[in-house]
Amino acid sequence: MIAAVAKWGNSLALRIPTAFAREISVREGVSVDISVTNGVLLVRPVDDTPVYDLEALLCGITEENRHVEVATGESVGNEF
Repeated sequence: MIAAVAKWGNSLALRIPTAFAREISVREGVSVDISVTNGVLLVRPVDDTPVYDLEALLCGITEENRHVEVATGESVGNEF
């Protein structure tokens, strides 16, 4: 498939055909890695979903950033 390169501000833009985007699971807002290898432009989707580690998060709790209990009133349903 032949595609045209367009100007977008000070950069260049290339539209990705829907069939290609679907094949590599890319949609608007998804991060991609762009590189050049042997004169070939490569575009690869990147999974930038944050990965949290409970142990590391718990280590970040200190007396200074720990919140106190908040009173929300008497029970009104089947709370226990």
